[in-house]
This record gives sequence, C-alpha cells and structure tokens, in this order.
Amino acid sequence: MKRLILLLAILSLGTSCWAGSKRQDAVNRLDKAAAILNEIMRAPDQRIPDWTMKGAKCVAVIPHLVKGGFVFGAEEGKGVATCRTATGWSAPAFIEMGGGSWGTQIGVEAVDLVMIFKSDKGMQKLLSSKFEIGRDASLAVGPVGRLSSENTDVKLNTMILAYSRAKGAFLGMTFDGAVVRADNGSGHAMYGRGVTTRGTLLGRVATPASAQPFLDAVRGAKAHAVDLSARR
Repeated sequence: MKRLILLLAILSLGTSCWAGSKRQDAVNRLDKAAAILNEIMRAPDQRIPDWTMKGAKCVAVIPHLVKGGFVFGAEEGKGVATCRTATGWSAPAFIEMGGGSWGTQIGVEAVDLVMIFKSDKGMQKLLSSKFEIGRDASLAVGPVGRLSSENTDVKLNTMILAYSRAKGAFLGMTFDGAVVRADNGSGHAMYGRGVTTRGTLLGRVATPASAQPFLDAVRGAKAHAVDLSARR
C-alpha cells in the first residue's frame, strides 16, 4: 500500500512539473512574440505599414519558424495569435504551423513570421482551429515601410499579409501548403482544459498577466498607426 501511495505521489509530482514546464514554454513564446513585434515596428524602412496594422482583424506571430530542405521543403514553428473583439484584443491563443512545399530550395533557415489577418473571412479561418494556406486562405507577402501606401498593389481579396525576417532582413517568402492549427497542449497549460482556440480569440477567456507584454505590443502597433492616420 505504501509503495502504491509513493508511486502515485511520484506520478503526480511528474505531471505537475510537466504542466509547469509547458506553461513556462508558453510564457516564453509570448515574450518572444512581443519582442519580435516591437522590433519590427521600430524599423522605419522595414516595418509593417501603419494602414495594415490599423485594419488588422487578427495578428499572429510565430517566432523562429524553421524552414529548410533540399528540393522538398518543410516548415515548423509555434506561435501566438490575438483577434479584435468588441472590448479590445483577445487573450492570446496558441498556434502551430507546419507543412511541406516543393520547388528549388536548399538549406535551413529560421525566420520570424508575422501574419496580419485583414478580413472577417481570414479571421474565421483562424477561429476554425485548422486551415491550409493557399487552399483555405489566401496569403500574400505584405508591403513594408512606414510610408507604404494603402493603394500598394496588394490583392484586395487576400485574407492574410505575411511579414518574415531573418537576421534583421525581411524576406519575400511563400508559405503555400503550410497548415496553421491550434496548439492545444500550450493552450491547456496556460488556460486549463476545456478552453478552446475559438473561445479564446472571441474574447471569452480572461487575459493572464503573462500575456500583457504581447498584447501591449499589438496595441502599441495599432495605436501608433491610428495616431499617424489622424495626423494626416
């Protein structure tokens, strides 16, 4: 009996440690996403245009997305996303991105990826917890620069604008075939079981203190865009 109790205690301790580690990983991801967005918006000539941030329905950041291959390619990464609600930006939801591609390519590269969801249709794709870029949602490489015009030649029907950088430089990369899906493990570690990606992005989940730096980065980027727009 004592051995059984000891075994249960060890298993319980192991589960608790695993959950704590998983939650810390989620917090670290939020901090990295906040830092990336702040760094991008501080670069005048390479930043996401203000009109893009002003009209964003949702913002997703995937730090350190690894892309690579030889002829066949693949990308894998984990990130966070938030959507606008009637009361502000939602608590961040945790997402994963992965998939394959085909083409002339060689090598391995780690990039930071920011996706701006422009429309309600794009937002609905994110709320669905799983969608494929190219097939379910159109994506285009977004224009850069503080003075970039809203009339820039960007497809009007594009649901998502993508901004990626490696070693401080933006890259015109495509992500067709990549699948964006909910990272339930990280979401449960942060918010508890029973909380869904959809419910989180719709504003039905309280925002934890650890998520404030990321939401502050999103709010700051959008507020700056609105302020500049008002001055014109």
